[in-house]
Amino acid sequence: MKSYLPHLTSQQLTVLLVFLLSTLSLSVQAQRGSVQGRITTIGGQPIIGVSIGIKGTGKGANTDNNGSYRIAGLQPGTYTLGVRLVGYGTQERQVEVAAGQASTQDFQLTENTEQLNEVVVEGSAFNKFARKESEYVSKMPLKNLENPQVYATVGKELLAEQLVYTVDDAVRNAPGLQRMWEATGRSGDGGSYYSSRGFIVQSQLRNGIAGIVSGTTDAVNLEKLEVIKGPSATLFGSSLTSYGGLINRVTKKAYDHFGGEATYAGGSFNFNRLSLDLNTPLDKEKKVLFRLNTAGSYERNFQNRGYQGFDKNLAIAPTLTYKPTDRLTINVDAELYRTQNVGKQIIFFYFPTSALGATRPDQLNLDYRQSYMGSGLTQNSHSSNYFAQINYQLAPGFTSSTNVTHSRSYSDGFGPYFYVTPIADSITTGDNTRLGSTNFLTQADQSTGDSRATATEVQQLFNGDFLLGTRRNRFVLGFDYLRISNNQNFFGSTFGTPVALGLSDQAYTDFNGAALQAQYAAGPPQFTYPLTTKINTYSAFVSDVLDLTDKLSVLAALRVDRYDNQGGLVGTEATAFKQTALSPKFGLVFQPVKDKVALFANYQNSFRSPGTYRAYNTLALPDSTEQRIAELEQANQWEGGVKVDVLEGKLTATLSYYNIEVKNLLRTDPRPEAAAKFTQTQDGTQLSKGVELSLVANPVQGFNIVGGFAYNNSKLTRSSSDTDGLRPTTASSPYLANVWLSYRLPVGVLRGIGLGFGGNYASDNKIVNSVSQGTFTLPAYTVLNASVFYDWQRFRISGKVDNLTNEHYWIGYTTMNPQKLRSFVGSLSYKF
Repeated sequence: MKSYLPHLTSQQLTVLLVFLLSTLSLSVQAQRGSVQGRITTIGGQPIIGVSIGIKGTGKGANTDNNGSYRIAGLQPGTYTLGVRLVGYGTQERQVEVAAGQASTQDFQLTENTEQLNEVVVEGSAFNKFARKESEYVSKMPLKNLENPQVYATVGKELLAEQLVYTVDDAVRNAPGLQRMWEATGRSGDGGSYYSSRGFIVQSQLRNGIAGIVSGTTDAVNLEKLEVIKGPSATLFGSSLTSYGGLINRVTKKAYDHFGGEATYAGGSFNFNRLSLDLNTPLDKEKKVLFRLNTAGSYERNFQNRGYQGFDKNLAIAPTLTYKPTDRLTINVDAELYRTQNVGKQIIFFYFPTSALGATRPDQLNLDYRQSYMGSGLTQNSHSSNYFAQINYQLAPGFTSSTNVTHSRSYSDGFGPYFYVTPIADSITTGDNTRLGSTNFLTQADQSTGDSRATATEVQQLFNGDFLLGTRRNRFVLGFDYLRISNNQNFFGSTFGTPVALGLSDQAYTDFNGAALQAQYAAGPPQFTYPLTTKINTYSAFVSDVLDLTDKLSVLAALRVDRYDNQGGLVGTEATAFKQTALSPKFGLVFQPVKDKVALFANYQNSFRSPGTYRAYNTLALPDSTEQRIAELEQANQWEGGVKVDVLEGKLTATLSYYNIEVKNLLRTDPRPEAAAKFTQTQDGTQLSKGVELSLVANPVQGFNIVGGFAYNNSKLTRSSSDTDGLRPTTASSPYLANVWLSYRLPVGVLRGIGLGFGGNYASDNKIVNSVSQGTFTLPAYTVLNASVFYDWQRFRISGKVDNLTNEHYWIGYTTMNPQKLRSFVGSLSYKF
């Protein structure tokens, strides 16, 4: 057993542990209180985005989609609470804040016609797309300005304006995040893949713990999407995160009054969708609250030459909240996904680009609208997440949160894919048509047969918020158990012989479900790949934020993981092993202008277990090899930047520079005597550094801006001679940019009408990049989108155009996948 701790001596570790443990043992000398409540119309409808603040303190909040707000961290005393609705002045109320208590202050606006119309429109919402606080990013309530870590938040209000229905489409609003591989639906790892800061990541967390969806994730239950940047193993572990960060889905919660929304949407490629959001208290005391979000959708693939594939999806997400006392809350919810689909077209590269005679997609003679397959290549998949949470206030300022989650995924069916084979000088088709020099396309399948994967996580959190002398201190102490169990069966074959590109539809539709099933019935598949691993991870972590002054705070955190890989099959028999890892984290925040400008710096760490590898053994007999358990990979990030929340909250922005160094990567052993044995050595390194900018602004009433820019420079600094010094094929486009501009008329006869326009830019993406294979580049693209919407009383009518200019573009890493052409969608919603 080995223990790995990057960049910390034993003396430094001792100091860190003494500091963290001392914060837990000190008595609470004083407690802070909070103010919370709801702001509604006289009819009980929530008002979204209203500013509410404590006069003379700089502390405040905006109401969320349920009209709720919370202002925490207040010293005991009497304050003036002000509610501001742009254009109608400020309402004020005296409020008494007691130590360790939450004072509830609800506001109900008078049904003045002019005022009520302004509220329903939501055009007066104050920077409504800015989410300035999170309880998940640091596993404690921290404002963005107080947090030394960088993250971006995409709220459901923005998704409604853009008519976004999936997490895949929602991520286009997150700076520095690029979708690389569409969801396959296969059990376990079938969700979409993205790239962040040069590393691949999947959306595998839900409300801060495991919530795996092995297909396209519907956004019907999405309150907000948090994209947390950089190595984050200290608080979230390494099994569900990457060195580039993580994606956390925050789900909708039940609230204390009846309400909801029903929506129908339809559009291009036979897109049809019905969704329902229903919320109701189940008892008169409103201690039992229920909410149901559900959606069903169907869409054909945009490639309508040959067989046109489809996606049929159903999502059901119930949640129940029970509050027996003011100190105890119990939440139980679930996410149930059912999908039947034909896999999206994914083209692999198994031959050097010189043999293919192409370095870009437009040189391959591919038909962008051709599916290259016939009917019946369908797959059925299921994903389920079950979640239970018990929150209890132990004492004023101290809480306990017990969380249990269980994720299950299943898939059975075909997984068609393709790869391009080298050029033939000349061929003749069946009708004697002579084609010039052309590539061939190999049609292939990787099926799953009754494949299943589960993830079970139990996490206990203890949070504290108290004073050390006169200084505020916040901490979280956590214990975690995660079990990932695989029982998956992959098998597949190539189909027939390669077919030439440029032929008619009929030449490709022979690749269909019936023909492939007949091929499997006639003989065994060309390959099978069972995956039956069982992995347990036992963890403990602690994180502490101490305000040294009113403007300066420090964060220190440490995690210890006991990793127990129980072995199983990974194609062949895998060795069981155990490892222990330590992961530290440090942060510093200085606010030269309190609650407006924050300078921050962080050190963040993550790790990964590569498993086992074949090593060349120089101490044994000549030319011998041995199986070794790899040391843990380590990723260490240093980052600094500035966060602002200025112009009375109308502008929030983050600018940062990061440097991530990864060590202990496996690489081909460079020694000549070892190369012939196909052995590896574990001294590889990788560097990823860059700049990120995110911005959310509300410069004038009704006008909102969401934007971002990212530059990433990644390279393998010590690798095999084939890739040394080159950009990894997993690193995505070096330059990324996103913007969304929207304006809603806040007053006048046409109030409630709004327009939105924006898009995404990605620079060239090298998906093949090595000396032996050459370079294949997916070209840069700019994709523009637009929407129009009108809110009138309880109705909302919307329309959108995605890919306005009908751009032909591809995504991928080591593969390429054509993306949807221009599409139109219209929707009608009724709020009740």
